[in-house]
Amino acid sequence: MIYLDNAATTLIKPPTVGQAILQALGTLGNTARGAHGYSIRAADTVYETRVKLADLFHCQRPDHVVFTTNATQALNTAIYGVLSKGDHVISTDWEHNSVLRPLYRLQNEQGVEVDFVPADKDGNLDYSDFERLIKKNTKAIVCTHASNLTGNMTDLRRIGEIARKNNILLIVDAAQTAGTKHIDMQDLGIDVLCFTGHKGLMGPQGTGGMCIKEGVEIRPFIVGGTGVQTYSPTQPDRLPARLEAGTLNGHGIAGLSAAVDFINEIGTDCIEKKETALTQRFYHGVKAIDRVTVYGDFSREHAQIVTLNIGDLDSGEAADILFDEYGIAVRAGAHCAPRLHSALGTKEQGAVRFSFSYFNTEEEIDKAICAVNRIAKDV
Repeated sequence: MIYLDNAATTLIKPPTVGQAILQALGTLGNTARGAHGYSIRAADTVYETRVKLADLFHCQRPDHVVFTTNATQALNTAIYGVLSKGDHVISTDWEHNSVLRPLYRLQNEQGVEVDFVPADKDGNLDYSDFERLIKKNTKAIVCTHASNLTGNMTDLRRIGEIARKNNILLIVDAAQTAGTKHIDMQDLGIDVLCFTGHKGLMGPQGTGGMCIKEGVEIRPFIVGGTGVQTYSPTQPDRLPARLEAGTLNGHGIAGLSAAVDFINEIGTDCIEKKETALTQRFYHGVKAIDRVTVYGDFSREHAQIVTLNIGDLDSGEAADILFDEYGIAVRAGAHCAPRLHSALGTKEQGAVRFSFSYFNTEEEIDKAICAVNRIAKDV
C-alpha cells in the first residue's frame, strides 16, 4: 500500500513514538493525582512535553501549553472561551468545520456576529477584506494556517499585523502545518495556536492542544477534576489546569513527546524541504494530464497537499479505484470544508486529496502519478 492520506492522519510514525507509548502504559500513573513515583513520572513527562512544544512553536511559557484530545477540541475551547454575546468575529471560506460549526453555533445561540473573508473561484483570499470587515466590536480573527482542501497557506504575518493594529485576537488552526512548517507565535503575532498531534507532528491520535500568549484570557470549555484546589467550587484560575479538566492522555502525550524529539532531531526545515519536494514532484506530474483539474496555488508557499479531480468522475469513485486497483490510499469527498468547495464549484463532485509525509518516497509519488494518468485515460 502507498499511504498518501497524511493530511487526515499520519500512518507511518517514527519508531520511537510507539516505543514511548508502550513504555508509558506500564510506567506512568495519573499526573497531579498523587505523590507516588508513578504519578510524579507522569507529571514529569507531561511537563517536559509542554516545554518541547513551547520551544517548537515559540510560545512564551510552557504552562501556557494546554493539552486537548485534538485540534477540534482546542479550537472549540479557544472560540467558546474568547467570544461572547455582542462580539464580532472574522473568519475565512477556507475553514474546516472545527472552526465553522462553533462559529455558527455561537451565531445562532448567542448572537455573535460572524463574517467570512470570501474565497474566489480559484480559492484565493483578498487580504484587504480582513480590514474591510473589522467593526468596533470585532474581538477575534479565527483562521487556518493552511487549507486542508487546497493546501494554500494564509499569510499569517500579514493577518497578524492587521490583528495587532486593531487590538484583535488572532486564533490559528495549525492542524495542517504543526510539525511540518516553522511556526513562531511571537513573530507572527499569534495569540492562540491550536494544533493536533496525529498529523504533521507524527504523534498518536487523541493528542493535541493549544499554545496561549501570555495575557490572553480563555474561559474554561469543560470544568471538573484537575487534581488541585479540590475544595474550590470553581475551576482553578491558573493555566494549564484552568483548561485541562479530567485525566490527560498521558500515554499519548508520551508518544507525542517522542515525536517532537524526532522532529527536532531531523529539523523542521529538513522535513519541510523533503515534503515540499514530494508535493511539487506530484503536482508537476499530474497538472498537465488531460482531464485532470488541480486546485490550489502552487506559485507560493504551500502545504503538503495536492487536490484534484479527474474529468467528471466522482471523487469517491476515483479514490476507490486508486485503492482497489493501485493500492494508493487518499481522501475523497468534502474534507469538512464546505465553504471552500462552494467557492471552487466542487460541492457535488467533491475532490481527491493526496497528502504527503516525510516518510513517503519519490518512487511512491511516481506510482501515484502513473495511476492518475491511467485513470484519466479510462474515464
